[in-house]
Amino acid sequence: MTSVVSSEGKKLDDVTAPNQKGTSKHGPSDNEKNSDIHTKFRECHEGHRAHAGLDPSRASTGVVWTSERAYEHGFLENPEEWANLGQGAPEVDDDIEGSFKRPTTLNITMTGREYGPTAGIKPLRDAVANLYNAHHREGKDSKYTWENVCIVPGGRAGLIRVAAVLGNAYLGFFIPDYTAYNEMLSLFKNFSAIPIPLSKDDKYHIHADKILEEVKRGTSVILTSNPRNPTGEVVGNPELGKIQDICRNRATLIMDEFYGGYNYTTGCDGTVISAADNVKDVNVDDVLIIDGLTKRFRLPGWRVAWIVGPKDFIKAIGSCGSYLDGGCNVPFQEAAVEMLEPTKVRNEMKALQRHFMDKRDYVVGRLRDMGFHLPYTPTSTFYLWLDLEQLPEGINDGLNFFQACLEEKVIVVPGIFFDLNPSRRRDLFDSPCHHFVRVSYGPRMDHLKKGLDGFERVLKKWNAFPDKQKSSQAKDR
Repeated sequence: MTSVVSSEGKKLDDVTAPNQKGTSKHGPSDNEKNSDIHTKFRECHEGHRAHAGLDPSRASTGVVWTSERAYEHGFLENPEEWANLGQGAPEVDDDIEGSFKRPTTLNITMTGREYGPTAGIKPLRDAVANLYNAHHREGKDSKYTWENVCIVPGGRAGLIRVAAVLGNAYLGFFIPDYTAYNEMLSLFKNFSAIPIPLSKDDKYHIHADKILEEVKRGTSVILTSNPRNPTGEVVGNPELGKIQDICRNRATLIMDEFYGGYNYTTGCDGTVISAADNVKDVNVDDVLIIDGLTKRFRLPGWRVAWIVGPKDFIKAIGSCGSYLDGGCNVPFQEAAVEMLEPTKVRNEMKALQRHFMDKRDYVVGRLRDMGFHLPYTPTSTFYLWLDLEQLPEGINDGLNFFQACLEEKVIVVPGIFFDLNPSRRRDLFDSPCHHFVRVSYGPRMDHLKKGLDGFERVLKKWNAFPDKQKSSQAKDR
């Protein structure tokens, strides 16, 4: 048995030695055992230690945990000096060319002073339905109405509501995927969560035959982000349509489409990726779509999101808001209605895609110039899934690279958070996400430059990619 001791001298639970039943293949490396940031991670996430028998004393998503560590290094006192490439939100400024101006004041009506319906106000539900019909249901007999839409106070609240109304089922989720799914999948006992690992070799793509395999073995609910967080990839048509055909009448699809507007596969023409394109009957197909103002309208502070799906599902999801979250604030719902006019949204998506694709290309170019091997260029979102295995030992895993970046006032999210581990059933020493970090190009360009400059300082300090550094120094002369 090997004991791990924290920086404060606190002895952690013993870590079982290699080759004992129920443990990982090799246990922690010497580098991990001697790493302060690994120790802190295990202190805060008890289920990531071997033989964890208790519920976690404290749970947090990857972004929250990384922010807490950054606070310890002074981020809270002087955030302007930092580059937060871990943030899961886009820049909110009004200076994106072609983008409409966001409201700076709100008109609070008398209705806005009252409790709102837990399913949302009817004008906004109407506006969401109209947007989906205009962009995804043109020429189709089956159309969404306001009864197919539930307004929720943010995407996480939407996911919790969906989880609350699911029946007994095997729910399949993918690895890697959005960190906040972890707690949602742990809270409810009305379904059993089943991990579905994706392959690094094919860019973590969700293949239709993979879905068919899961359905055949009894998986009746499938949850996924599409476009995908953290890999930056997307399942588009015709494969998305094929997946929906496989699931029709056999499995419920929960599609987290918060990054649907960040689509770089169609020439920045404003096209939004959505499963709504392939639904045959909006009240029969068991497809629940979650989206909102947070990401593609760049209003994360408003906490206005929606769920689109069959009326029966939506009625239940709206009702459970009465005991889960109380519903979305009314004044912001009222202000959101005019933003969802279909032509306005199409123009907004064009501006968004041009701007963020330029930022993607800048970040990809800088990383490749530093010496990183990027097997693909992301086709969506504002994330890069950066492989660190090519770096020297000491910074070639997500936690230690994150720690090295903190010392340069740069924040990233260690990849281990995206290896979803509901109820802490697995040890993560051998996680396929261990040697990755998620890098966000959501922030403003000046923050991206500052963050990538910090990366270069880390690489120089550890003498990583020495040939690239010599080449860069020669250019400077």
